[in-house]
Amino acid sequence: MRFVISFRRLLSRRHPYGGRWGVAQLSPVILTILITALAWPTPREIAFSRLLPAAPALAAAMWTVLPTILLGAVCLLIMISLGLVYTDLGTPYTAAAIVAVTLAAAYASHVRLQREDTLIRVRLVADAAQTVLLRPLPRRIQNIEIESLYLAAQEQARIGGDFYEAADTPHGVRLLIGDVRGKGLPAVGAAAAVISCFREAAFDEPDLTGVIRRLEASITRYSAAVPAQDLLERFATTVLAEIQPGSGHVRLLNCGHPPPLLAHRAEIRVLEPTAPSPPLNLASLIGDRYCVDTFAFVPGDQLLLYTDGVTETRDRAGEFFPLPEWMRRQGPAPPRELLDRLHRDLFDYSGGKLDDDIAALTVRCPGDLAQTPGT
Repeated sequence: MRFVISFRRLLSRRHPYGGRWGVAQLSPVILTILITALAWPTPREIAFSRLLPAAPALAAAMWTVLPTILLGAVCLLIMISLGLVYTDLGTPYTAAAIVAVTLAAAYASHVRLQREDTLIRVRLVADAAQTVLLRPLPRRIQNIEIESLYLAAQEQARIGGDFYEAADTPHGVRLLIGDVRGKGLPAVGAAAAVISCFREAAFDEPDLTGVIRRLEASITRYSAAVPAQDLLERFATTVLAEIQPGSGHVRLLNCGHPPPLLAHRAEIRVLEPTAPSPPLNLASLIGDRYCVDTFAFVPGDQLLLYTDGVTETRDRAGEFFPLPEWMRRQGPAPPRELLDRLHRDLFDYSGGKLDDDIAALTVRCPGDLAQTPGT
């Protein structure tokens, strides 16, 4: 009776790692019931009872230590009960096997729980690191609406080489988005170096050229301090944007990054730079001439900045995601809604599998475009 009460309590509890007990978590109990049900009516030479040690072994993969031991005890009692009725089952050997497997399963469950706890702590640290690296952006700066999107290519990933930032500065609203080439911790470290530098330089430098030179110096110092075999490949493409509310324009400095898209009325414009600027950490190789372009940005306009993970998302036929055409189909939409649609459609287009990290920023100049004269 005590075992029945214990199992009732076990079934009424929530699963230790979230959610209620489902079919998968109850499979050891189901297996025990199935073996017991087959052991009574079948011929003795088949001896289904010898499979009872499999139940606690299965429990070790998903249960905590105490429920695993309880299930082993239940299996032992079942085997003893069968032995009292049928004397030719080899009960002592099967009972010994149940005890041995239960003890081993309890230890395996303990080790598994320790590793899961370690994994949880590591993920908490990774979440904290991402909060520092990609901190939540304010939804509005100087009356400019801003929304962000970050998608990791791997389900367990928390941080990567894609980055973005926004700052309310005396020189206007300044935005940064970029992508560090490379993988692993070096790419994350380079991204952190660029973002940290931007958060200071965006306030100090009066023009975007001064900001980009500070970012270039920062990633160069980081690369020198953290040598790697792929040092020449550790560079970052980036776009700097500056919006002075009420000025009617946006200034862009594109360093080898995919060009932003501007939605004006029903028209989608690709904001290509008039002259190429070198990616970060490559100025010493190809020169440090930077080009700042100015584009109209009036009330009602919306600007989309993104990393190449968006445009390089492929469907099953290998075709790239047609971002400009997709933007033309969206029509007027709030920044958050636009990014939510992009998130959903990228997953649908790729069949739920992303091959690269994705970051995107949407910025909207508030106001009714239809009431803006001369646009």
